[in-house]
Amino acid sequence: DGEVHINELKNGNAETFWNPTSEVRRQRLKRHIVLFEEQTDFESERLWQHVTSAINKGDQHKATQEKFVLEEEQRNAARERRENGTEWKPLLFQQDAATNEWRYKYEDLRPWDPLNDIAQFEKDGILQTMERHLSTRMSNHKTTCINNQITRHKRSAKDCRRRKASDQPSNHSQNTESSCSTPESVQELSDDDGKYLGFESLCAQCGKEMNHLKEIHSAVLSLQRAQQDIHR
Repeated sequence: DGEVHINELKNGNAETFWNPTSEVRRQRLKRHIVLFEEQTDFESERLWQHVTSAINKGDQHKATQEKFVLEEEQRNAARERRENGTEWKPLLFQQDAATNEWRYKYEDLRPWDPLNDIAQFEKDGILQTMERHLSTRMSNHKTTCINNQITRHKRSAKDCRRRKASDQPSNHSQNTESSCSTPESVQELSDDDGKYLGFESLCAQCGKEMNHLKEIHSAVLSLQRAQQDIHR
């Protein structure tokens, strides 16, 4: 969210390549980090804290010394494992047999979905994504629509029965057909039931959001395939 400049070394000209507006800066993704006191000894911020402190103070000599201490400890630990025949088993990385490269076990290469993804964070070294779950919200919205229509349907049936009762003579029973043909009870409504009762669609919002969700899903799948091809 900062300015980016292009400097042309041949003629010394400089131009602004990117200058974000205040609106862009407000929309930037929030950075979530693990609190220092909650980090383990081998997490980078804690492990390299003395090196970082020396760099921030401008003490290059001290930073080099602290870096040497860390690297020497790692070399000694590796030497002891070899002598004891202890196999090193990384918790978060695995070696790719094809490329012989080390890869993060929990890497997430799918494109970021701004409509569904809220935040990405690390917990115990494992990368995780907090999602909105659009499909769940759509399901809840659909259920709410059905329940509302069932309520209105039952209320209509109750009013119909009341009108039937008031139309009957008080001195004798009579089988009189009523103009109200609404069923007296409704247990459950499926999509087909809704059409049978005259509800061709749950609501305009449901239809639009379902179609929009399908388009998003199709686009995400296409992006994922492209990302996989690029990765290969």
